[in-house]
Amino acid sequence: MHFRHVLAFILSLLLLAPALRANNIQVSNATLVNLDGANGTVDVQFTVSWENSWRTSTGAPFNWDAAWVFVKYRDASTGLWQHCRLGTAHTAPAGTTITNGLLDPASAYNASTNYGVGAFVHRSANGLGTFTATNVRLRWNYGQNGVLLANMAEVRAYAIEMVLVPEGSFSVGDGGTGSGRFIAGGSTNSPFQITSDAALGIANAAGSLWGVGVGGNNTIGPTGTLAAAYPKGFGAFYCMKHEISQQAYVDFLNTLTYTQQAARTAVAPNSVEGTGALSSTNANRNGIDIRTPGVASTTPAVYACNLDGNTTYGEATDGLWLACNWLASSDVAAYLDWSGLRHMTELEFEKTCRGPATPVADEFAWGNTSITQATSLVNVGTANEVSGTAGSNATFGNQANVSGPVRVGAFAAITGRAPSGAGYYGVMDLSSNLYESPVTVGTTAGRAFTGLHGDGLLDAAGNANVTGWPNNTGIGQRGGSWQQTAINSRVSDRGLGSNTSGTRATNRGGRGVRRAP
Repeated sequence: MHFRHVLAFILSLLLLAPALRANNIQVSNATLVNLDGANGTVDVQFTVSWENSWRTSTGAPFNWDAAWVFVKYRDASTGLWQHCRLGTAHTAPAGTTITNGLLDPASAYNASTNYGVGAFVHRSANGLGTFTATNVRLRWNYGQNGVLLANMAEVRAYAIEMVLVPEGSFSVGDGGTGSGRFIAGGSTNSPFQITSDAALGIANAAGSLWGVGVGGNNTIGPTGTLAAAYPKGFGAFYCMKHEISQQAYVDFLNTLTYTQQAARTAVAPNSVEGTGALSSTNANRNGIDIRTPGVASTTPAVYACNLDGNTTYGEATDGLWLACNWLASSDVAAYLDWSGLRHMTELEFEKTCRGPATPVADEFAWGNTSITQATSLVNVGTANEVSGTAGSNATFGNQANVSGPVRVGAFAAITGRAPSGAGYYGVMDLSSNLYESPVTVGTTAGRAFTGLHGDGLLDAAGNANVTGWPNNTGIGQRGGSWQQTAINSRVSDRGLGSNTSGTRATNRGGRGVRRAP
């Protein structure tokens, strides 16, 4: 058989996942085309589609949403999943823009040292509603991965919904009553405006950032400086539209080794089928189960969503789209490294909520002080799960008929920022549902963060291994949760902003960001 035909035959044997979802985003019809064995490249072709998409240039905020797409392959010789290094010769269908997401977005592309970790796919023109990009092609430099074509056992494309947060000035702190809130140094309660990414002083003096909390979980920390490299939110970045979903975390777990899985779950991967992975009893609406037990130290487990607790996994009522709770800060970090994203910072959190608008004292992410509790759910555990409470836009207060996180974007079906519980730019669930896990300003470890992105790979123990990423001593909690009172969901409330407990908890989730190319 001719060498070219052999390569084509090998490609025909590869299995690409037909539909990987994070909320309502889907990657389908995936295949490999345009094989160039001499140069070690092949195109990953697929269709990506998601609902409630937009691009607008009329009326603030002049932004768009996008799919962050990244690709992984399983090496048949080792059995290990690896992250694909993308090139630059991508092919965008009509009406679509593809932008490379380089390992270092601030530097030029280099096939061996600054390759594409993923790519942003989004609308080229203004529009609103379901967006479908057919026959998207991402160029994979598989030769740069050092993999032999004959050893490619499986390739998977993943997609995460993102929202562009444009460059610009904004304020932190709102002049209200939130615990530990940021203020302008030298003032009693004035918001502080961030006007650049330059180094920023932290002190109770004019021109510096300060806070009303000086100890404990809401502290601003000691006087000092946020270096220029610390992401302050002025520069443009993409933010995950939704918190990490339970199916997204399942997808993550199912590419890890047994040892890595053990680090990223609460129970041993060789536990019996049906054991909850993050909460052994699936408490508070976490439905991630061990579907196929692993073999200690050698064979990883297979995980799946099973919210309804029967023996059929991944069905319509199994909570694939629920926000993933019981995540430790190290779990969130590992997921972000694996997906090529990074932590958001406290300052980026407030920018994502408030945008450039003048702060409203004690406001929630949707820009006013009114919040309505969801007290029941409809279509429980499905892709269409919504609140059964008219006019509700948040979950909080440990409501007995909810008792856990709800579907990511559950309130988005209603038009309008406040009824949808959306931040200024269209990011969902920033107030309530699950606590976010941003890099805190209040500790030395948090302030040392330089904003490097994940490279798609974890260390052998299952931990994020990006230089300069903080451990739990640099990660706080913002945005409130389904369990806390409404006041904890206020944008500027820092009651746990410097709480560096890294333990798994029923009210903790996470999301990531990425510097805009």
